[in-house]
Amino acid sequence: MDDKNRMETVLLLEKGVCDLFLHGTVESSTPNVHQAFCTALNEALTMQESTYHHMASRGWYPAAKAEQSQIATVQQKFSAAQ
Repeated sequence: MDDKNRMETVLLLEKGVCDLFLHGTVESSTPNVHQAFCTALNEALTMQESTYHHMASRGWYPAAKAEQSQIATVQQKFSAAQ
């Protein structure tokens, strides 16, 4: 397994952890539990962001820029829904 595949695996795991911590935060029944999950979520999001930037800097997570016409279409769609 090469470095790119390892980083993809790490990123997928981090995203999964973020999802679990988000649900724990939303569903927590006490302020202490809520705060614990919220803190863990913020730390996990920081790690996920770091991994993403590491991958993007090496060209392993390319992101295409949206065309202005695509942005305008989405804006119109959601403006009409309000």
